[in-house]
Amino acid sequence: MATFLHRIGRFAFRRRWLVVLLWAVILGAVGAGAAGTSGSANSSFTLPGTESQRAFDLLGEKFPAANAEGASARVVLQAPDGQKIGSAENRAAAEAALTDLKNSSSRIGQVSDPFATKAVSADGTTAYAQVNYTAAAADLTDADHSGIDDALDVGRDEGLTVEASGDALAAPEGGHSAEAIGFALAAVIMVMTFGSLIAAGLPLITAVVGVGVSTTAITAVSAIFDLNSNTSALASMLGIAVGIDYALFIVSRYRSERADGYDAKEAAARANGTAGSAVVFAGVTVVIALAGLAVVNLPMLTAMGLAAAGAVIVSVLVAVTLVPALLGFAGERVPGKARKKSARIPAPTATPRATIGNRWIAFVLRRPVKVLVLAVVALGVVALPATQLKLGLPDDGSKPASSTQRKAYDILADSFGPGFNGPLTLTVDDRSPDTARSTAAGMSKAVADLPDVASVSPAAFNKAGDTAIITVIPKSGPSSDATKELVGDIRSLAADTESSSGARSMVTGSTALNIDISDKFSAAIFPYLALVVGLAILVLILVFRSIMVPVKAALGFLLSVLAALGALVAVFQWGWLKDLVGLEQTGPVMSLMPILMVGIVFGLAMDYQVFLVTRMREAYVHGADPRTAIETGFKHSSKVVTAAALIMISVFAGFVGGDDAMIKSLGFGLAIAVAFDAFVVRMTIVPAALALLGRHAWSLPAWIDRILPNVDIEGEKLARHTSDEGHQVRDTTPQYTSQY
Repeated sequence: MATFLHRIGRFAFRRRWLVVLLWAVILGAVGAGAAGTSGSANSSFTLPGTESQRAFDLLGEKFPAANAEGASARVVLQAPDGQKIGSAENRAAAEAALTDLKNSSSRIGQVSDPFATKAVSADGTTAYAQVNYTAAAADLTDADHSGIDDALDVGRDEGLTVEASGDALAAPEGGHSAEAIGFALAAVIMVMTFGSLIAAGLPLITAVVGVGVSTTAITAVSAIFDLNSNTSALASMLGIAVGIDYALFIVSRYRSERADGYDAKEAAARANGTAGSAVVFAGVTVVIALAGLAVVNLPMLTAMGLAAAGAVIVSVLVAVTLVPALLGFAGERVPGKARKKSARIPAPTATPRATIGNRWIAFVLRRPVKVLVLAVVALGVVALPATQLKLGLPDDGSKPASSTQRKAYDILADSFGPGFNGPLTLTVDDRSPDTARSTAAGMSKAVADLPDVASVSPAAFNKAGDTAIITVIPKSGPSSDATKELVGDIRSLAADTESSSGARSMVTGSTALNIDISDKFSAAIFPYLALVVGLAILVLILVFRSIMVPVKAALGFLLSVLAALGALVAVFQWGWLKDLVGLEQTGPVMSLMPILMVGIVFGLAMDYQVFLVTRMREAYVHGADPRTAIETGFKHSSKVVTAAALIMISVFAGFVGGDDAMIKSLGFGLAIAVAFDAFVVRMTIVPAALALLGRHAWSLPAWIDRILPNVDIEGEKLARHTSDEGHQVRDTTPQYTSQY
């Protein structure tokens, strides 16, 4: 592997114009393909294998008009304090607002009359109207969204409180401030790391190229494969993250090779052969983690995982081809201070400069047992709240208090009860209309007698009379445990009824769908972990030719993820320090969070593991004793791993400042997980554990060693490499001497 990538590096350096041209052509081609696509990304959501999805599909078949994919909105109208919404003046104001809304767009199919449909609260202060559009939410224009806003203002001008919710409302502006801040901080961190603007700029340039290729390719194929609209967002985030990391590592190794006396072309080739090998195998572990999302059997998540895996593959290809080419253009401007110091390389036995990294690794190696125990116990304590993890999906109740959706949610909960915002839809169907009718009547009565039910609507049948819809309003809120228990009780009743009558009853609706999603993710997390960690261990055994190092890497990752989940529960579920992150309301952790956190953080964690430990193994293979190998590898790699981790933490933490609770929790969870893994696990637990294991850390059973191919990630063959011009490159294999 190292020799192959060495040749690629030399070729890219020599033929840099050709390499840059090829990437420009690729970017232009996928860009042209993306520009030629029509239509918008799919925003639908399906959950195969669940009762709520089967019931939803049944409604689409039996009630096609009621299950149309058009956008919808709910307009909530509340009278001033001490007045009734049905008074002549307030009723006229409400009707004027709704009439204005009806006339605002030709895409509006129906606006219900709350006074005719009796959609008025028991105290007479609040009413709501249902608005149905003939077009999907993604197809609504700015004029359609403005029509809703203007209609709300008409009612407000008349003294009413008028708010709205639903997918017909304009989505919040997705600003790019977080990404811009992340890139700015990344540039600052890399300038501080390298002391060179050119060296700092290369990783940013290559990351942008990689993300540009992958995201435009996703856009180009989204219409063909019906990809979800969130697919490119995850691919972009991961592409930026690993793209910067991979280029950063190769550029850092290039500077090290230049400092050791190699000319620019050979330094670029050797950096590609050694650091590039680590990049390739780090990328493989990330791809495994992302492709493994398919085990959840959620089409949207599978597409997101595969698209993000594709973005990582592109980032790897950019790193091992475009980075050496750009190094050829940069010339002497990349080495910076490292090149100037090359003439003053200290003797191998000299005491290393007392940097923070040197002092830290010296401390860890002097007290490995205490450091290891303290770090593990600390992460374990932080992880304890994860035992109380509750999963759910965000609804309007989790939106910012200033949003009209949140205001509408609160008004409806106060006026109609907490469960009004999370109605359950009960379907009853049978081939025989008579059986369907009798079963629906029996289910309605039985469900009404359950303790947490506020109301049950009369059954509504389709034209054939073989399928009924019953709306159940719980007493409790959509995310409460009582509502989840109610769904379970209704499904138990349905199972008993089906065994006696043969008619099938199912529960669906957004609340039931959220419950099924949470259950599905809870059931999938352990198989996903087993698959991803198991396959990654096999890859890392191939990389490090060791059993203990990969197992230790996986265990450390699990510890950091559990600690991050514990911090998420403490802040977003319990409310600890919630004011510090600007959280207005606590609630369940987003159902996708554990799976996404495992996939994303595992990829980044294995990046840091490979980057850090390959230099340790390289020193060990070249003759250093175990403790000196740890010291040498840490000295060479800790700075770049620290920079990479700080960049990722900055990028993810930028999302904590947003208003959306889901984005806020995702940014917080990823930022703190990277911090735990990079600084506590990789730079503390890993060297302490390696110090205790000694030579056993690098041992491999002979029978496994015989069957494993030698990928030469340490570049042993490069130490004896002869340049193309026929000049023998000096052997710089150091004579390691431990100071411990």
